[in-house]
Amino acid sequence: MFIDKFFEQFAVGDTRETVGRTITEADIVLHAGQTGDFYPHHMDAEWCKTQPFKQRIAHGTLTFAIGIGMTAGEINSRAMTYGYEKLRFPHPVFIGDTIRVRVTLADKRDHPKRPGFGIVTEQIEVINQRQECVLATQHLLLVEKQGAA
Repeated sequence: MFIDKFFEQFAVGDTRETVGRTITEADIVLHAGQTGDFYPHHMDAEWCKTQPFKQRIAHGTLTFAIGIGMTAGEINSRAMTYGYEKLRFPHPVFIGDTIRVRVTLADKRDHPKRPGFGIVTEQIEVINQRQECVLATQHLLLVEKQGAA
């Protein structure tokens, strides 16, 4: 879906939430192959039984990629990703966990060097089925101001 949403149309406090997605063993194996991250925390079920979580955990980068992908339902022709800040993984994601994403518009400000643009900050929280936050980050968007085109 395509939208045209300018900087002025974003409202601090607006929220949206995605549907859930269950993390599978196939997700972890595919991600390991794509990234080369075959650490035993992700791949060795027997070794993990000797560790604090007692089971394999999903890669943080996998959780990030899936979580951010889940938020990408609309394509705003007036905005683009400017970056991510303060990425944290407060709880692990296990095979079989179902995650969903809550997005809250946390801040908006003028861009200091581009007068025709503003920066919109979305607070991203990936939540599991136990209502634990498994990933928190800030997504920065560079958004065109109305009349700047």
